[in-house]
Amino acid sequence: MSADTVRPRRSALYMPASNARAIEKARSLPCDVVILDLEDAVAPEMKAQARDAAVAAVKAGGFGRREVVIRVNGLGTPWGAEDLAAAAEAGPDAVLAPKISGAADVATYDAALGKAPAATRLWAMIETCDAMFELKAIAAASAGTRLAAFVMGLNDLAKEMRARQTPDRAAFVPFMAMAVAAARAHGLVALDGVHNEIDDLDLLETTSRQAADMGFDGRSLIHPTHLAICNRAFAPPAAEVAWAAAVVKAFADPANEGRGALRVEGRLAERLHLSEAKRLIALAAAIEAADAA
Repeated sequence: MSADTVRPRRSALYMPASNARAIEKARSLPCDVVILDLEDAVAPEMKAQARDAAVAAVKAGGFGRREVVIRVNGLGTPWGAEDLAAAAEAGPDAVLAPKISGAADVATYDAALGKAPAATRLWAMIETCDAMFELKAIAAASAGTRLAAFVMGLNDLAKEMRARQTPDRAAFVPFMAMAVAAARAHGLVALDGVHNEIDDLDLLETTSRQAADMGFDGRSLIHPTHLAICNRAFAPPAAEVAWAAAVVKAFADPANEGRGALRVEGRLAERLHLSEAKRLIALAAAIEAADAA
């Protein structure tokens, strides 16, 4: 189990890279990931300035334990190639590429990041109709590339589908579940998309718990008021962590050596649960350390 596997990514906050005050504020907010946005949050006439500001922010550092990600404009736009070149030179923790619709797109962005530091990962926005039918192939493209995460983009997907974004997100639940399954099949992080109703915190909590129940690691956000709810929703509940500890203890007992299934606190615990129990314990410890930082 690598340290990266258990790194908290409960909250990934978009900050427009053109807004210097927002970037400075992000250095002190309780988010796990800061996404310096060059795409949707930046007007065309501000793209070049935002790019320079994002590079400067990455190089200046000061984000502490937070991961720093640059979301670039697509390679099919007038700004994409320069964004990728600048991001590669800056060397953030990851570069978030929009509208990844197939494995070929992963290869194209990976090649564009060829001069980036080895530690810089590629994150993929999953937000097109084509991508919904290529999830397995996109995730499989992580082999031999920098691809490390899926980030759902339900606003763009809804636009392409002409689907209504209802509170239960019924139109998107099948795709969300398939995205998580594809990500898990290839060891990728999976993040849910943003919550549009900024002031409806009750709905934010409901949809965040829905995503956590589906297996997402966290979600992307557009407003700092959403951080506390998401950090809570995507942290493993104390009762689950306690049961995980009991499972690990039970299987470590010499009396249970060789057994594939045990009764632990009245519940069935199979050996297949052991690795997940260890991951939950490690994640809880990583969250505790992050929140104390």
